[in-house]
Parts: sequence; C-alpha cells; structure tokens
Amino acid sequence: MNEQHLILGVGELLWDLLPAGPQLGGAPANFAVMAGRLGNHAAILSRIGRDDLGRKAVDILDPLPADTSFLEVDPVHETGKVTVALNNGQPQFTIHQPSAWDFLELSDDWVQLAERADAICFGSLAQRAHESRQTIQTLAAQASASCIRVFDVNLRAPFFSGEVIQESLELATVMKMNDAEVPQVLGLLGLPEFEGTPQDQLRLGAQRLLDEFPTLQMVAITRGANGSLLVARDEWNEHPGHPVKVADTIGAGDSFTAALTHYMLRGADLATLNEAGNRWGGWMATQSGAMPVLTESVRAGIEAAIEG
Repeated sequence: MNEQHLILGVGELLWDLLPAGPQLGGAPANFAVMAGRLGNHAAILSRIGRDDLGRKAVDILDPLPADTSFLEVDPVHETGKVTVALNNGQPQFTIHQPSAWDFLELSDDWVQLAERADAICFGSLAQRAHESRQTIQTLAAQASASCIRVFDVNLRAPFFSGEVIQESLELATVMKMNDAEVPQVLGLLGLPEFEGTPQDQLRLGAQRLLDEFPTLQMVAITRGANGSLLVARDEWNEHPGHPVKVADTIGAGDSFTAALTHYMLRGADLATLNEAGNRWGGWMATQSGAMPVLTESVRAGIEAAIEG
C-alpha cells in the first residue's frame, strides 16, 4: 500500500479570502497536498503572480508534501483570489479574474510529467480561459492509457459550459461531482433527467454518463453529510457518510477525490474507495481551511479505519 505514485493536480492555485483571514487553496492544489500526505509524489501544476501572495503561497506549500517546483510565475497577472462568505458553514464564492492561473502555459516539463503520471486531476473552473483550457486538455490527452484521469466538476457561475464539460469527459476516466451538480451537468450536456427517488436519479444519471462517454470508467457523486455514491460500469456502491462536526467544507471534496485516487491506484474495491473518500473528506470538514495541520497519529488512525 506504500508504493509511491506520480499524481498531478492541474489548474487553479489561489487564495480564499475568508472572513477569518486568507487561506491558500484551489481544488487542484488542495487535491495535490492531500495526495502527497497519503504518500504519493504529488505535483501542483499551476501559475502564480510575481507578487506577495504568490511568494507567500510557495512559502506555505514548501513544507507540505506537494511538489511546487513546476509552478509557473506570471510576470503580468496576479496570483488568484476568491472572496469567500460562509453561510452556515457553506462557502459562497466571488472568483476574481483575470488571474495568473488563467494563463497556464504548456511547457515541455509539464508534458513530460503528464506522460509519466499515474494520475492527473483537472477541473472545470481552470478551463474558464482559452489558454488554460487548451493546456489542461492537452496534458490530459498526453497522459498514458493507464493513467487515471480525474475530471473534478466545479460549477462556479458563470465559469462553466456544456462544451468544457463534454470535452473534459471525452478525456476522463473518472468523473467526480456533488449531488447538486448532477442535474446541472446532465442539462448542460442535453441528457434527460430520470424519474424516481433522488438516489435512483443520481445512479441512473451516472450510468447515462458512462454510456455516453466510452473512456469513463467511474462516476463519483458526493452528497455532503449523506456520504457518496460510486457508479462503475458493472457495479455501484453507496456510502452513508460519517457524522462529523463541521468547521467548514472548504477542501472536503478535494480530500475525497485525493483519497479516491490514492486507493484506486492500489486496486481497491468500490466499498474501500467510498470509505476512504468519506473518511478523509469528513476529516477535512472538521478543520478550518483546506490545508490544515495533519499529525502522524491522525493520519495513521484514519488509514487504520479505512483498512479495518
């Protein structure tokens, strides 16, 4: 279980400007930090400004187990910022633009990393600008056939479109979204919704996506406090979630995705994948911010609970 894999988080690195103060985040960066904490060689492929927030981001990331040596520095555009207001612990976002991560450049180093990667995670938000969209999709296309290519849907109005979702799903082997995003995604793709219970609607919607996109092998749907649903081509698994005291939900979905990817690379079954995602996503929800301190004893305890 301790084999180290190369995992890439590609897209936005930004500062969440929270009421309590700024916190470093961005889904691909959050994902990479957690993937690194689980024992992988995780690299962040993003772009920061030549400014104080960019330098501070590197200062915070350097002690963490995420490789920052491939970060690009933009001489013109500022490091990304998001103003976050919390409503009963749920974040509401104002995403500023343009930001440095809107201008990801396709470098030889990045292409070589993608070709060697065991897993690559990319989202919809970082594809809001043409240059970054081209770079991200090229990297996903350059990955090997065995690479797990995770498309993490992140519908932040107005920064999404059916076109970006379709193009991303044509490249992905795994899709992850939350339950509220399922009907939105189906609608954007022109696919019909299904009758039945909410659980049936989610499962049938996931199966429709698997039918529609041949490269896709699994759809993961998170449901907040109600756990998650994993749907593969020949089986599915539902997890009720673990009750936790929520501090905030920032980064919880990214931790779920990182744990899912980590255990997929080790050949785990759907039930174990679901347990791992909920354990790590639940832990993150009990913390403030997306990159909190993680002690060795807590990490070992969560791993033991997953494997038990």
